[in-house]
Amino acid sequence: MTGILHNRWIQLLAGIVCMVMISSLQHGWTLFVHPINAKYEWGRAAIQIAFTIFILSETWLVPFEGWFVDKFGPLPVALAGGALVAIAWSLNSVADSLPLLYLGAALGGIGAGCVYGTCLGNALKWFPDRRGLAAGLTVAGYGIGSALTIVPIHSTIDHHGYEAAFLWFGLGQGVLVCLAALALRKPEAETLAIPERLPHALHDHRPGEVLRSPLFWLLFVMSLLVTAAGLTFTANLAGIARNFGVADVPVSMLGLTLPALTFALTFDRVTNGIARPLCGWLSDYIGRENTMFFAFTMGALSILAFARWGDEPVMFVLLVSLVFFAWGEVASLFPATCTDYFGSGYATTNAGMLHTAKGFAAMLVPLSDTLVRATGDWQIVFALAVGANAVAAVLGIAVLRPMRAAWLRRE
Repeated sequence: MTGILHNRWIQLLAGIVCMVMISSLQHGWTLFVHPINAKYEWGRAAIQIAFTIFILSETWLVPFEGWFVDKFGPLPVALAGGALVAIAWSLNSVADSLPLLYLGAALGGIGAGCVYGTCLGNALKWFPDRRGLAAGLTVAGYGIGSALTIVPIHSTIDHHGYEAAFLWFGLGQGVLVCLAALALRKPEAETLAIPERLPHALHDHRPGEVLRSPLFWLLFVMSLLVTAAGLTFTANLAGIARNFGVADVPVSMLGLTLPALTFALTFDRVTNGIARPLCGWLSDYIGRENTMFFAFTMGALSILAFARWGDEPVMFVLLVSLVFFAWGEVASLFPATCTDYFGSGYATTNAGMLHTAKGFAAMLVPLSDTLVRATGDWQIVFALAVGANAVAAVLGIAVLRPMRAAWLRRE
């Protein structure tokens, strides 16, 4: 059994299972906002603060959790994450005040961060020769995994209430994370060479060195821009659908007939998940910066199209899926790029520091409600999201690539 667990593909599989089990904490959140507000009338903006707290606690503690992973291995951190996931959604099921809801969000974020950082860092270390693909497959579990639970969660909320959905799925997901985490192991040594086509660091940079590098902060800004746009769609998709008047309109595609919102929530998780290993694999061959330029440009164009034609039910489903495809690769490209630039010795910690950009991006999500109330529609929010993707695309090809070349030459 010990030999099997030191097979890197088994390690990758265990990490993917863990990621699938925590995916609904973020991607299923939008289903709970309306029923919570219908019961307690706290207001959407106040309830969405819980989403921001979840993202902040998930991301800002990852560097510290990553330090424990780099030092002690992935098993204890992932187990703690699974336990916190179960506790968090169980607490949400009985939360009758905003502070209690916020506490559940914080615990869930810490648990999800433990699992996310652990599994991603482990994949980056086990696959130095296929870093983009391994990172992409791992985070695909986080993106596509919720497609397996969106319909059951939605059905449970409709028939048994959102409280039952929080409790049942929280306990189930937490237990399965703990079981999969028992298989996680730290690689004993990096035995595979990195292909010459991928520029990479010649030695491992400690977190303090990384934080002093302008290259890291450029990656941080680019990640912040694209992630802010993506999280805005993730947190507000149900509200956008209701604003467009398509949420409950039946849509028939692929032999299925579902309400447009349910169809979109399921389909966009699939496309978001597919983008992660696909773009990661592509970046292993054509380069990280080139892939970023392609993906971020697609993101800008897809949001532009959604703003124009998204009020048609079928187009809503298709264009939302394209939007989520275009920003899904963020989760694979940035950690792989960070590890290429700064080495794998402290990969979990360094990638975790970059992952905190997601936390800062989450702080911008509640601003969308303010803009919508001020203007009466989502068009200004869409315009800002288009601009964010366009700026990130230009930075990737015109600034990041030459800066990276200069950084690696200095090594």
